[in-house]
Amino acid sequence: MSKRTRKPIRTGVIGYGGAFNMGRRHLEEMREAGMTPTAVAEIDASRLKEAEKDFPGIELYPRVDDMLARSEVDLVTLITPHNTHASLARQCLKAGRHVVSEKPLALTTADCDRMIASAQKSGVVLSTYHNRHWDGCIRHAVKKIRGGAVGEVVRIQARMGTWGKPRDWWRSSKSISGGILYDWGVHLLEYALQLVDGKVSEVSGYAKTGFWAPRTAWKDDTNEDEAFAVVRFDSGQWLTLCVTALDANPKPGRLEITGTEGSYVFDPTTWEWIKPGPGGLTIRKGKNPPDESYRYYENIVAHLRDKAPLAITPEWARRPIHILDLADRSARQGRALKARYG
Repeated sequence: MSKRTRKPIRTGVIGYGGAFNMGRRHLEEMREAGMTPTAVAEIDASRLKEAEKDFPGIELYPRVDDMLARSEVDLVTLITPHNTHASLARQCLKAGRHVVSEKPLALTTADCDRMIASAQKSGVVLSTYHNRHWDGCIRHAVKKIRGGAVGEVVRIQARMGTWGKPRDWWRSSKSISGGILYDWGVHLLEYALQLVDGKVSEVSGYAKTGFWAPRTAWKDDTNEDEAFAVVRFDSGQWLTLCVTALDANPKPGRLEITGTEGSYVFDPTTWEWIKPGPGGLTIRKGKNPPDESYRYYENIVAHLRDKAPLAITPEWARRPIHILDLADRSARQGRALKARYG
């Protein structure tokens, strides 16, 4: 089909909440990638008014059912709390719409499996908005590590920490968000999995709970104070992930890759390469290249129109969820759990 006769890719979002203006951001990125913002579904009438201001003439729906019944949207992006992704995605997939879910794809491996099965049955696309796949920090790290900067990769340490009471919002509720590892942890895992060739064989999880809980609106349902996961790969490599609200020495989210010939450390803005030698350590530092998050929706368009390979497949997006799911269950059971998906 020529460009002149191509039909527009009509897009919609479910959720136009005020946090981070994500509804507007997604629709703008879709438009920049060549898609046509068409509809918004949102239960908050005041947010629907904001959507109308941002995109005059856009279709507005108070219920998802109404949008699916009355709108001709081809692709829907979910911008809703984590625990709603699975059910909303399956509803849209069964209605024959392509679906992009905000991160994380879902809270459990079983939910991911059901979503993937629904997409396959309907013959539509399912993906997760892993726009950070194209962050400058990980693109530069992949180039350096694949280029042999640290020799053979032995282990990866991923962490993010602060000290303080979590905000009183849904992201601090474990039943809604999935827990402390799910928000930023899914980003850090998606980074790390690009640097390890092996398949996940088992996961151990650890958690401290209860310190911040009495101080939050969620109390019995608040996230862990700190959670830690150890991921073993069949290649002999391992990965650790820590997200904490008990860090008196806070640092930006970072990864440290240790290999047989050196170490490479990066955070969102900078990188550092440490290499031992006969004369001592050689240390080089630099700034990461710019992020290219716009490439996410460009890839979605290329896949839908030209059958280009989908960069963020649902199977790829399931990998970090499987790790987080296993880590959560392992922490509760007090034992390592074998992985089903590598």
